[in-house]
Amino acid sequence: MNIDHKYMQRALELGKNALGSAAPNPMVGCVIVHNQHIIGEGFTSAFGGPHAEVNAINAVSDKSLLSKATLYVTLEPCSHFGKTPPCADLIATFKIPRVVIGLIDPNKKVAGKGIEKLKSYGCELTVGVLEAECRFHHRRFLTMQEKKRPFVILKWAETTDGFIAPLKEMRRFKPEPFWITTKKSRQLVHKWRSKEMSILAGTTTVLEDNPKLNVRDYAGKAPLKLIIDKSLKIPSSAAIYNDNTKVIVFNNTKSSNFENSIVFKQLEFTKNIPSQILQFLYEFEISSVFIEGGAKTIQSFIDANLWDEARVFKGKSNFGEGTKAPVLVSKSNFRTSVLQDQLYTYYND
Repeated sequence: MNIDHKYMQRALELGKNALGSAAPNPMVGCVIVHNQHIIGEGFTSAFGGPHAEVNAINAVSDKSLLSKATLYVTLEPCSHFGKTPPCADLIATFKIPRVVIGLIDPNKKVAGKGIEKLKSYGCELTVGVLEAECRFHHRRFLTMQEKKRPFVILKWAETTDGFIAPLKEMRRFKPEPFWITTKKSRQLVHKWRSKEMSILAGTTTVLEDNPKLNVRDYAGKAPLKLIIDKSLKIPSSAAIYNDNTKVIVFNNTKSSNFENSIVFKQLEFTKNIPSQILQFLYEFEISSVFIEGGAKTIQSFIDANLWDEARVFKGKSNFGEGTKAPVLVSKSNFRTSVLQDQLYTYYND
């Protein structure tokens, strides 16, 4: 393997540790190498904390080695003052002679300025190492920067005969949830929730399933809850309102301040609903949204072509009748098994 590829791959692995905590900042990974030995490594801290380069440099016990080392980083080092000082300046302070960058930062505050600053300090630069892999890794951040909207993940579970819910009449006799997938798959969904900034569901899903939309079967933070409730039908006793976390309710009658625990955001329901929701989230730097239901809500994002990734479970059960699953005209990129469930992953290229 190309030696630069080897250490950039390690930087990408490190960056994954920042998923769910660094957002809306990018989840950058950084490795520092001296004489083919890693002497320091790090990833982006929780939002507001040190960047990956800072953590990697701080991890080097013998700082004298930095002046003879190579720094590998998945995204161009920042060149501006934000919540932290510029990483390019820190690299120059320790006289690191060579910097290998996976991807140029499209953020207009950086966008090549970090590279130019490092060049002015005399650093030898290699740019574009594992660029495609770095783009995939930073897809949430890049979607915000390039498409001016959050990264959208769709998720649903369907039976072998293509339903996501049974007939409503069946709930009269069996009010408990009709599970399509195994407990292992449901635990995986809670892990996914903990990694994204927000989670969205529609009125019917909330009224019929009474979901909490939080994280229970995995250790992680709960995402911001988003509800589409056009006519404000969902009662205040609903489970989504019972844990004192912030909920944004998209409706057609009222709006309120973003500081409140329950925020009402008025939309024009005669216009493109997904586009309006994503624009609102973009303005508040919500970089990802995990859409769990129901079929109508998910289909509206598919029809508007406002989705980036879809994760579809197929269980072993059959309903015969009920609510049909969303229709996604696309070939799956990956299929994996979760016990007896099949998980299909799609990317909207």
